[in-house]
Amino acid sequence: MSGVAITAADINKLRQMTGAGMMDCRKALTETNGDFEAAIDWLRKKGAKVAALRGDREAKEGVVLAKTTADNKTGITLCVSCETDFVGKNADFVAFAQSIIDAAIANNVKSLDELNGISINGAKVADLVNDKLASIGEKIGITKFERVDADYVASYIHGANRIGVLVGLNKAAAEAGRDVAMQIAAMNPVAVDANSVPAATIERERAIVTEQIKTDPKMAGKPDEMINKIAEGKLNAFFKESTLVNQAFVKDNSKTVADYLKSVDGGLAVTEFKRVALG
Repeated sequence: MSGVAITAADINKLRQMTGAGMMDCRKALTETNGDFEAAIDWLRKKGAKVAALRGDREAKEGVVLAKTTADNKTGITLCVSCETDFVGKNADFVAFAQSIIDAAIANNVKSLDELNGISINGAKVADLVNDKLASIGEKIGITKFERVDADYVASYIHGANRIGVLVGLNKAAAEAGRDVAMQIAAMNPVAVDANSVPAATIERERAIVTEQIKTDPKMAGKPDEMINKIAEGKLNAFFKESTLVNQAFVKDNSKTVADYLKSVDGGLAVTEFKRVALG
């Protein structure tokens, strides 16, 4: 039994994150001592269909922007968050966020800490954020910052400043870059390809699918060798669904993203991508 008090607010938060039922969320949090990420894994191991946890739930409302340098060698995407969509959609707030990303590009900023320290019209960005907080009366902040450097970087903003994407390519290809950025915005892949999926993510997925198989009544008494083989098959399905180049291309699902890139230029490849989203 958990030694942590599970509140109604905790249960509701997990429901919002996963879409799972209230009683399942309560049980998951109880079994994992209130650890939300562990609770999500617990739900998945029990076969629950849950929303993907991709680390892009930091800002509830706000503005996401993406911009590249004039030579398309560098791109920056960031989120300036706020508490309500009323503020997030306000033209002055959007312009404020735009001034920040413009300054980030102009100053060749490489990190969020560096961004907070640069000046716009004589005032540090961190101070401008605090001033805006005071004038609006909502908690605001620059909650996400990502940068991509490549031979060619494409940028894309989706859904009224709700998702920003940067795509690094090994050669200039503006239209293809935009198409791939739209793919990333829509399908939220975890990595470029299977080889670039973090080891921790692979082991997490392997543990989840293995547990799912073991708890399936149809698999009762089956040897570990068979279970492991089925688990690897499910992992391959995960790679197909969750890695960019193996996903079905959203503009033509008869081909993969890799097929699409090859049709544009046999040597064209995605080197890196970043996706920032409200949620």
